[in-house]
Amino acid sequence: MREALLQEVTGGKVRCHACERRCTLIPGGLGWCRTRQNRDGKLVTLIYGSVSSLAVNPIEKKPFYHFHPGTKALTAGSWSCNFGCPWCQNWDISKSPPPAKGDYVSPQRFVDLVEKSGCQGTSISFNEPTLSLEWSADVFRLAKQHGFYNTFVTNGYMTPAALALAIESGLEAMNVDLKGDGASVKKFCKMVDVEKVWAASKLARSRGVHLEITTLVIPTVNDSDSVLHEIAARIAGDLGCEVPWHVTSYSPAYRFTALPTPIRTLERAWQMGKEAGLEFVYMGNEPSHRHNNTYCPVCGTLLIRRWGFDVVEYRLDAGKCPQCRRPVAGVWGERRGRIAQGTSHGA
Repeated sequence: MREALLQEVTGGKVRCHACERRCTLIPGGLGWCRTRQNRDGKLVTLIYGSVSSLAVNPIEKKPFYHFHPGTKALTAGSWSCNFGCPWCQNWDISKSPPPAKGDYVSPQRFVDLVEKSGCQGTSISFNEPTLSLEWSADVFRLAKQHGFYNTFVTNGYMTPAALALAIESGLEAMNVDLKGDGASVKKFCKMVDVEKVWAASKLARSRGVHLEITTLVIPTVNDSDSVLHEIAARIAGDLGCEVPWHVTSYSPAYRFTALPTPIRTLERAWQMGKEAGLEFVYMGNEPSHRHNNTYCPVCGTLLIRRWGFDVVEYRLDAGKCPQCRRPVAGVWGERRGRIAQGTSHGA
């Protein structure tokens, strides 16, 4: 337990300014996410360093396809969420309040584990990282000092102040889960305003954060032509045609029993993204599909070939297409981990 950042105290009540729910807590009360509490007139976080999940992941699993490909990120999750999605794939931790006792991982210990596990960066994921803002900020500062990159996999429902704090602490990349249009997000995610997600995404772009967007395409929720077209058009218009869009297949989980996403639906979403002018659209959870690969948006040359989460061929030359020399948007850097530039490791 630590005192929370971004709080406003008024007459014994405290208001949390970490996420866009901006909960006002009475004495002893919990926020919507159940990870923040008003104790003696101060807002405290109940999950500082409380790690529910820890794993070494390929950066492609986040998914990030244009950010240090072939590297690994030590990934940590905590407890609970500020959304109420009934299809959550990580429901065992996102639907659970913080335990009274649990594993504590200090920021220093976590960064030590990044180095010991051979990772090149950090990722706060599995549940919503905004809830772990205080711990993440401390982790990011230390990780940055050691030359590691820092990432969020997030629903994007953070306040501008929270996002600014994360960026100032060392956040370099975000994958934002854009779950649908205004009506579907409000209904299924429990009174969430999707415009706040778009605003956070635009703010991240304006602050130089690498951004990729993911949409879990769910039958009966956000798989209509109108919804998919709206998301694609807004990515192109509001964020930029070079921002990657991952359209990902859903499988039934938690309390949602709709049938899995047909591959033809993902292919239709992919086509809509391209028609909207997006340069990079990817099909997630379809490991052998050609739309998992990166192609030059000008000449069509294969630039990165993937099999699942593995990069099996990398042909970018200093961030440019080797054929037409067109710069490709992304953060390519020097960290390539499992691959070497210009080489093929087969399928």
